[in-house]
Amino acid sequence: MSATSARTLARVTAVEGRLALRDPSNFFFAVLFPPVLLTVLGLLMPWGSMPFSEDDPLLSQINGITGYTPVVLALAIGTVALSSYPITIATYRGQGVLRRLSTTPLPPSRLLIAQIAVNVVALLVAAALTLALGMLVVDVAAPRDPGVALLAFLLCATATFGLGSLIAARAPTAGSATGFGMTAYFVSLFFAGVWLPLPIMPDVIQQIAAWTPLGAGSQAMLDAWVGAGVPTRELLVLAGWTVVLVPLSARIFRWR
Repeated sequence: MSATSARTLARVTAVEGRLALRDPSNFFFAVLFPPVLLTVLGLLMPWGSMPFSEDDPLLSQINGITGYTPVVLALAIGTVALSSYPITIATYRGQGVLRRLSTTPLPPSRLLIAQIAVNVVALLVAAALTLALGMLVVDVAAPRDPGVALLAFLLCATATFGLGSLIAARAPTAGSATGFGMTAYFVSLFFAGVWLPLPIMPDVIQQIAAWTPLGAGSQAMLDAWVGAGVPTRELLVLAGWTVVLVPLSARIFRWR
């Protein structure tokens, strides 16, 4: 069986999936943290039931917690892609797992794709739980363009994992992966609108954010939520990050 075949990729993905399920902390942050965070915010924050923005005709039609839902989903993606994922690969490197794998025909791309696939599936489960709890408990409205919302979520995830893959490809230890990953994480959260909603940020910040993985993803999902049409620029930006960074990461990947 070829090391680059679909069957090999499926087997590697299955192994990585079983390993992920054995790590309670990764499971919590990948699957349970987003719905818990959104529900707590909706229950405790007074702005949750107020219009998200009174100045915009579309944003004024949704409440604050609905407008913040895309931000929570972007935060969930960033937490896994820029924190957990690079640390996992760097831990493999530090423990000598990658050194042993380097003696097999398995290319780095298959390991990265397997890890990305496992984590994206976990994030899809988290997104479904987040939306379900949000709609049942804190009056989150469903996205008006669910297909666009799903596409934006998936592309946001793959683009952000592309950025995380660059860190995972080169970080020699879990400590260095934590340092680089958390730096990228907090910068990305700013452009995703976690600290301050994107619609009320200065125009120049919004323009910069639209070219970052989490910023473009958050904005694309918000557009889908309010039915603002297909966010073509943001989707193309996310696709661009994905097709450039994931292959580049595989090319510069260091086994040792």
